Amino acid sequence: MSPETLEMFLSLALGYAVAGLISAAYQAITTRPPSFRLLNAEARAAALAAVPFLVFAAPFIIMRNTVRGRRLEGRRFEFVMLATMLAGTWSMMSGTAVVMVLRGLGL
Repeated sequence: MSPETLEMFLSLALGYAVAGLISAAYQAITTRPPSFRLLNAEARAAALAAVPFLVFAAPFIIMRNTVRGRRLEGRRFEFVMLATMLAGTWSMMSGTAVVMVLRGLGL
């Protein structure tokens, strides 16, 4: 396996891990699951503050909604596959950002 492929797998895994970690922390603090509805906050500052959180929590939210939709609503396989690919791509991008920050810190 090439180093680039290994780095992409690491970015993918790290993206999902960070998404799950911050989503679980949010749910532990607020006692409600994270959602894209945070962008609809009445206060504009609250909606703006939710953007960085949602950028990194989105893969978890997308996959949670996809799994629930498949189980409860019987969504089609094609929709589930498309949502999984979207969440994976998003996770890889956010994981790459985390790796870049860790490299910048010298870790």
